Amino acid sequence: MHIDPINNLTWSSSILYKEQNKNIMKLTIPFYLHKVGAGFPSPATDYIEDDIDLNSHLITNAPATFIIRVQGKSMMNVGIYHGDLLIVDKSIDPKNFSTVIANVNEELVVKTLIKEKGVSYLTSGSKKISDKINLTENPEIVVWGVVTYVIHKQQ
Repeated sequence: MHIDPINNLTWSSSILYKEQNKNIMKLTIPFYLHKVGAGFPSPATDYIEDDIDLNSHLITNAPATFIIRVQGKSMMNVGIYHGDLLIVDKSIDPKNFSTVIANVNEELVVKTLIKEKGVSYLTSGSKKISDKINLTENPEIVVWGVVTYVIHKQQ
């Protein structure tokens, strides 16, 4: 029996869970018409255009999407930090240099997928060959999905 480590469910109960939770809660927050400048300040506008649904902007395939929290610092060089939330889509085929979630030794990890000369690797950005995980030599490693957005707190 195969267990989905994301939801800790068997595949059959996972399908039932997804069917029961098709109606994802709509999360709306105010969306300001005025754009914010990254340079010098401009006069503020109090006009709110409409509410914006973050699900519609961040999630394209809800049944195949999950959020996972990062633990560790190995991906800091690509802008992913300890405590960040990753939005992951399991339906997207990873491309070269995609940030992915993979099951390595029964542990989910976030890595960058590198494809070169017919060989695929997982890496955290290190240039050293010893830090790369060769997917061809390790067929038991499964790529779970592609990271589509990173959410982290500005400090």
